[in-house]
Amino acid sequence: MRWFERMGPLPMTRSLPVTQPAPPTPGRKPEWLKVRAPGGPSYMRLKARMREWGLHSVCEEARCPNIGECWEDATATFMILGDVCTRHCGYCAIAHGRPVWEDREEPERIGRAIGELGLAYAVITSVNRDDLADGGAAHWAATVRAVRRHAPGCRIETLIPDFQGSAASLGTVIAARPDVLNHNVETVPRLYKLARHGGRYERALAIFRQAHAVAPDLPTKSGIILGLGETRDELVRTMRDLREASVSILTLGQYLRPSPAHLPVARYYHPDEFRELEGIGRGLGFAHVESGPLVRSSYHAKRQADATGLPS
Repeated sequence: MRWFERMGPLPMTRSLPVTQPAPPTPGRKPEWLKVRAPGGPSYMRLKARMREWGLHSVCEEARCPNIGECWEDATATFMILGDVCTRHCGYCAIAHGRPVWEDREEPERIGRAIGELGLAYAVITSVNRDDLADGGAAHWAATVRAVRRHAPGCRIETLIPDFQGSAASLGTVIAARPDVLNHNVETVPRLYKLARHGGRYERALAIFRQAHAVAPDLPTKSGIILGLGETRDELVRTMRDLREASVSILTLGQYLRPSPAHLPVARYYHPDEFRELEGIGRGLGFAHVESGPLVRSSYHAKRQADATGLPS
């Protein structure tokens, strides 16, 4: 069974209110970006268990605004290979530097944790580990296999780094048989040098082309953060590039500046704009588009996978 439709022509839509990047927005965030502080019982329980198991989550490391909602629902995105990234992207809150972390027992702990929590859907991601010969691919594969052993009914989404373009490393992860392969392009090609230090736009697209060639029935997914200074035309072109690379699930969310040391917000998109972009994405042939100010790659990940027809 194929997971994609043929890409059709770009649908006719009314123009978005702003076609060029606006200057940085001063003052407070818009009302639609405000969320309730986390602290419910399920959140506190999961936080305690993460500490007990010695595990990291991208929910905390990346300061995700949806952490309260997701952890109250007993779902989390597990981050493997430590909490120090070898790259220094201008939008990312995760610590960067030279990792010294190695934990061969982590895959088993991840597997046992997911099994004990009784998760039906788990997202696994990692920092970039350019210091490792395979970029951490063997550790990735071991983690997927451990989840299969301890939680055989759980579907697994792998949100992978680019492995510096290594086809062998990507093949190692695909051979472990995740249910969804995710890699975020994050922004438009013009802004890669500014925002994605060490990343390459064409390298990101090549991940999906290789995945489709090796495992054509494997659903693939990518995400873009809005508000770094992209134009509307650049954004739509990037969406089209992803469809041409056979990406089936797309996420679109608002960039929120983690600290004054990170890139400024060029503009805040209105919820109506996100809804319109969702329509454009559907017209391009994506099986599912999750689009909204607070959307992150792992937000409602199970629902996104369900929309592609992925077996439960």
